[in-house]
Amino acid sequence: MTGTYDWRLVVLSWIVAAIASYTALDLAGRVGAKQGWVSRLWLLGGAFAMGTGIWAMHFIGMLAFSLPIPLAYDIGLNALSWAIAMAASGVALYVAGRPAMTARNLALGAAFMGAGISSMHYTGMAALRMSPPIEYDPRLFAASVAIAIAASLAALWIAFQLRGRRAGAAILAKLGSALVMGFAVVGMHYTGMAAASFAPGSVSLAADSTGGMGAGTLAFVVGLATISILAIALVISATDAHVAARTAQLAERLRQANEDLRNIALYDRLTGLPNRFLLEDRIDQARRRADRSGRPFAVMFVDLDRFKPVNDNFGHAIGDELLKAVAQRLLQCVRREDTVARVGGDEFVVVLTDLARASDAAQVGAKILEELAQPFLIGGYELDISCSIGISVYPEDGSDLETLMANADIAMYQAKKSGRNACLNYNAAMRAAAPG
Repeated sequence: MTGTYDWRLVVLSWIVAAIASYTALDLAGRVGAKQGWVSRLWLLGGAFAMGTGIWAMHFIGMLAFSLPIPLAYDIGLNALSWAIAMAASGVALYVAGRPAMTARNLALGAAFMGAGISSMHYTGMAALRMSPPIEYDPRLFAASVAIAIAASLAALWIAFQLRGRRAGAAILAKLGSALVMGFAVVGMHYTGMAAASFAPGSVSLAADSTGGMGAGTLAFVVGLATISILAIALVISATDAHVAARTAQLAERLRQANEDLRNIALYDRLTGLPNRFLLEDRIDQARRRADRSGRPFAVMFVDLDRFKPVNDNFGHAIGDELLKAVAQRLLQCVRREDTVARVGGDEFVVVLTDLARASDAAQVGAKILEELAQPFLIGGYELDISCSIGISVYPEDGSDLETLMANADIAMYQAKKSGRNACLNYNAAMRAAAPG
């Protein structure tokens, strides 16, 4: 016997397949974006919606087919084909939602999904309960299975590539992919239908499960119900994605606000260098490291010479730019593990950790003197300044923060008093000469 098709139901089956494909692409992103039991809940819900869509496409395609004899479908076998579609969909969403898509996972997932779709189709065909049984062309049967696996392979790869994307271009890509995937799923179905051969005089032994409802009306009801389920799934997915994006945006703002507060609390706003509060912590860390290693560290007090005339003659804006330029040169004179901090208007502190010898600090001081003596080009002006540096070394010049800072400041004062542009190490005689 030769069957015929209602082209309107054929088109409806493709529409359902395309919508189901788009839903699958969208749900893959939600499954991949979730963790723990929430991810499993999305996986179950997605498998239900996607599996229902694939099964409904198949069932509508079956209803589009007619023979010169009455046809009916066994309810139990139809339910089994629906369950197979949901299981295959669950595997597809699980594979597409994995953190990484390996070639092995992609191949196994496509094979399992393709086999599941094929099993759904031929279980649905068996629901006709034809007597004598349906015979299948081996070549077309194999082609339908190959199409199912190839379509599954493409679907999984596309779903993984597009998951979680919400931009306009990504949505268009999902729409285009869904249309192509819809054709592939429909192609598999109708290839499988073409493989079927019905002997003359065949009859359908299935009990009538339509309640007297015509095939067209039944297909319309199934299609409408399925599209409604898929639409609800898409609305829930879109709402969840919007909430997730909003939550992520708020979390990023909170993180940025916390970062800003941390920077305000720990860093100088002009130069970006650590401020006095963070400097105290860095010196404490240097002291702990020195106690463990037995290697000294040094505190250098750096005060700029002739900085006030820059502000008086060129304005505070130029002075601020000069301070930033000085900060950069100081950073270039030390190692990454050392600390450069700004503690006042034109006052900087350098902490040199893990020194091989206490005398190494004086070598760094000489380098700083040389660097800061080079002219600065700021705002079209060539500015010449210098600095005075005082050095105290742990533990010989002090065992606590206050003493080390005070002794470095005393040595710096003596450097200024001796004519500026100088670097001096602290010694006990300096304290007697220091101002009240």
